[in-house]
Amino acid sequence: MNADNSTDAQYTVTVDLQRRRQMSNALRRSSLLLALFALNTLLVTQAKWYRAIDDKIGDRGALRLKGINHHIVLWLDNLGLRGLSATVLLIAALAISIRFKSWRPLNLALLSLIALNLVVGALKIIIGRSKPLDGVDNFDVSGVGSYPSGHAANAILTWGVLAYLIYRYTHRAIHRATFLAVAVSVVTGVVAVISLFRNTHWLSDLIGGILIGAALLVLVMAVDRFVPSAKQPVQP
Repeated sequence: MNADNSTDAQYTVTVDLQRRRQMSNALRRSSLLLALFALNTLLVTQAKWYRAIDDKIGDRGALRLKGINHHIVLWLDNLGLRGLSATVLLIAALAISIRFKSWRPLNLALLSLIALNLVVGALKIIIGRSKPLDGVDNFDVSGVGSYPSGHAANAILTWGVLAYLIYRYTHRAIHRATFLAVAVSVVTGVVAVISLFRNTHWLSDLIGGILIGAALLVLVMAVDRFVPSAKQPVQP
C-alpha cells in the first residue's frame, strides 16, 4: 500500500511539473508574439516605408471572380467569420464538456471568444485605420477600423482553440498535434490570402491580426495549464 501511495504521489508531482513547464513555455511564446504585434503596430503607425508596401499591394485593385470560383472564394473567406467559426467551436466545446463531464472546454472556448472580441475590437477602434477599399490609408476612421484584421485573428484563434481542445481531450499522439497545427495554419493562411486579394485588408492588417490572434491563442493555453484538471489525459 505504501509503495502504491508513493507511486501515486510521484506521478502527481510529475504531472504537476509538466503542467507548470507547459504554462511557462506558453507564457513566453505569448509574450514574444505580443512583442512582435507591438512592433508591427509601431511600424504601421509610424513607418511610411512600411505602409508604402501596403499601398503598392492595395493599388492593384481587388480580385474579381465570377461563377463557381467566386462562390468558392467567398466560402473559404467565411472560415474567418466569427459567426461560423464561433458556432463550430462552441458546439464542439460543449460536446467535449459533456463527454468528459467538465465545463473547462466550454469555458476555454468562451474565454477565447470574449478575449478576441474585446482585444481586437478595442484595437480597431483605438487605431482607427481605413480600409484599402476606401482608397486612402489614414488613421481617422470613426468607429471600427481595419487594423488589426479580425478575420485573420479570428481564424487562428478560434480554429486554434478547437484544435487544442481536440488534442488535449482525445488522447491524440504528438504527431496528431503537428497535423492539427498545420491544418490551423493552412486555414489561417487561406483566409489571409483571400482577404488580401479581395482588398478587404492591408497586408500589415493581416500580419497584425495573425500575431494578436496567435498571442491570445497561446495565452488561452497558458490559462488552461495554470489550473490543474483530472479530466484531461496527460499529454507530452
